Amino acid sequence: MRLSRSFLPVMKESPAAAEIVSHKLMLRAGLVRQTAAGIYAWLPIGLRVLTKIEQIVREEQDKAGAIEMLMPTLQSADLWRQSGRYDAYGPEMLRITDRHDREMLYGPTNEEMITSIFAGEARSYRDLPRTLYHIQWKFRDEVRPRFGVMRGREFLMKDAYSFDLDEAGARNSYYTQLLAYLRTFQRLGIQAVPMKAASGPIGGDLSHEFIVLAPTGESEVFYDAAFDEFDWAQSGLSYDNAAGLEKLFEQVSATYSATDETHDEERWTKVAEDRRRTGRGIEVGHIFYFGTKYSESMGLKVSGPEGTMVTPEMGSYGIGVSRLVGAIIEASHDDAGIIWPDAVAPWKVGLVTMRGDDPATVAAADDIYARLQAAGVEVLYDDRDERGGVKLGSMDLIGLPWQLVLGPRGLANGLVELKNRRTGEKQELIIDDAINRLT
Repeated sequence: MRLSRSFLPVMKESPAAAEIVSHKLMLRAGLVRQTAAGIYAWLPIGLRVLTKIEQIVREEQDKAGAIEMLMPTLQSADLWRQSGRYDAYGPEMLRITDRHDREMLYGPTNEEMITSIFAGEARSYRDLPRTLYHIQWKFRDEVRPRFGVMRGREFLMKDAYSFDLDEAGARNSYYTQLLAYLRTFQRLGIQAVPMKAASGPIGGDLSHEFIVLAPTGESEVFYDAAFDEFDWAQSGLSYDNAAGLEKLFEQVSATYSATDETHDEERWTKVAEDRRRTGRGIEVGHIFYFGTKYSESMGLKVSGPEGTMVTPEMGSYGIGVSRLVGAIIEASHDDAGIIWPDAVAPWKVGLVTMRGDDPATVAAADDIYARLQAAGVEVLYDDRDERGGVKLGSMDLIGLPWQLVLGPRGLANGLVELKNRRTGEKQELIIDDAINRLT
């Protein structure tokens, strides 16, 4: 992408209304623009990040055996009356009446709808287990939307729903999603600590929330260093290994982790002092096992192996995809701007010409741009007619993992500068070596 032809409106100063780091940087770096209270348009660079996060979430759900579908954003109020949640949910639900006076709502979640759909198709125990998911925009009418995408009214969410014949199967589905979540967040380049949580309006008696560690997080966090040390992706644990998944759950449950709301000082003192970790965190995911709460109220029954009718056990599993963009920035930034983890960076490298009025520099940059693109490297090429300092400042703000900087003086000696955005390390390399490093 040539920056001169892109739509990437970078701002020099943070808007006064932005209170937290991620909101300020998402506006300054041109990721989003607010269109109404708590509602944002995703500009090209923001959409690239959002799409990469969404794809990693999708890939890990698919590996865990979940099946993707897509449900509508608008739902019938009758579905929610059937479950008993229509009046109980509260004013956060946006209620709508269509032209035929039918009561509708903009879905904040999809337990009722997915249960109704599955009930219309599932007939016997042979149709179980199943876990269905979608990635869809949702709406909750927050009384005070703030902090940008961290607490907006419209948001992109992955929500999955499991259906099992009995509690043992449902718990296995829960443990499967627990592992999928740990692997998802690890792939995203962030640390997310699982913590036992209250189920809230979703219901049920088994629930974990996932907290991303960030200095500006909304909650204080206490946890055992074991969560820093475990490599979930390389654990070798299979989703088909029910005993292994249960052992993982027991390991997570036995390892201390809590927010300030659930912190147990007595249990905390039993954690070895050199293993105690504290900080702040942001919730980015939540999983629930709630038994027959929705299947019973929505009339979902299947014939069991013995021919008797069985009410399936259910769970639901949410990840705040759009919220993750803000959470990653909160966890990974410095005074100059964003520092994207490699997996979700909008481009891998920013290519900068320090002198846009020097034909030799421009020709060399054009050649490098073509070579990197041909090698499949995602490049943002700042070819604008701007001062070099302005371009470097923009690149630091945008936060791509690498910066490749060209100037007449270095090129005269056959050299370019390669900068690692995270560490700040700079190296002067010959052009071929720099390209090899990036490919």
